Amino acid sequence: MRISVVDVGSNTVRLAIADARHGAPLPVHTAKRRLRLSEEVDEDRRLGPRAVELIAEAVADAYAEAERWGSDEPFAFATAIVRDAPNRDEVLRAVEQSTGVRLRVLPGEEEAELTFLAARRWMGWRAGPLGVLDIGGGTLEVALGRGRLPDFAISLPLGARRLTRELLPEADAPTEAELKTLRRHVRHQLRDVAARVRWEGPLTMTATSRTFTQLARLCGAPAGRHGPFVDRAISRKALRTAVTDLAALPAWRRAELPGISAPRAAQSLAGALVGHTAMKLMDVRELTICPWAIREGILLRRIEGDTGWWSGRPEHTPRESRAERRLRLAAQS
Repeated sequence: MRISVVDVGSNTVRLAIADARHGAPLPVHTAKRRLRLSEEVDEDRRLGPRAVELIAEAVADAYAEAERWGSDEPFAFATAIVRDAPNRDEVLRAVEQSTGVRLRVLPGEEEAELTFLAARRWMGWRAGPLGVLDIGGGTLEVALGRGRLPDFAISLPLGARRLTRELLPEADAPTEAELKTLRRHVRHQLRDVAARVRWEGPLTMTATSRTFTQLARLCGAPAGRHGPFVDRAISRKALRTAVTDLAALPAWRRAELPGISAPRAAQSLAGALVGHTAMKLMDVRELTICPWAIREGILLRRIEGDTGWWSGRPEHTPRESRAERRLRLAAQS
């Protein structure tokens, strides 16, 4: 069986296609389209018509590509950039009317659970009690647990793009006062969650997401070309140095540093500061970088046969094709 997932994030729309064999999603093909939806958000975090057009076009292309690769219908979902938009329902309705694709939005806690599931499967049971940190564009997910699924999962409004937009200059190097304000804000949001992490005392702490991967590369981890099976980690000490280095540069200069891509250069400082503050408050000295995250968690749920969750409707409900959905919605509008 060939399965796939489409992830609509704040910077890109990503397609991941995998073969479901031996209980694991074996990668077949990946593709991404850079949209930079965060640039299409107004002061109230509403997504405008241009953003809807970009999402619809990218999702339709991803579905067509998945079909060409012989995949079944992808699970398409949007992260905080859509989930937290005041006009979320309008956006979802417009995308479905245009493409026939029902784009899902998952609660932040469910995103944390899915990411934990992926990290657990990648790290294995020998990791013992596991903690997972995931910094996205809009939120930070934290999950802890001793089993297959977390005992504790939470989503906090500490995404790298969100904090950059709200508390940091996006182009220039920040002042010390601006950095102090950001640190204070992050500490306030993380205080209680960090206390829970210290209480649980996970044996292994991991980090997922593009933000952590790029920061790990900046801090000396092997480059992505060496493949997913190379050990990668990031220390609190190295991340503290990274915060200092990033804060001294305007956004365009940060893209010249190892691992920092141009589209994420502006938000890299906020991501580094959140990561370092979390590690400090949680008394974590090192994070292991896990290459699997929410997309792999979704694929794993599909492989495990949880089709009711996958389809978003009961098992007995007949499947409706994209073309049928588009006709039905056009008749209703």
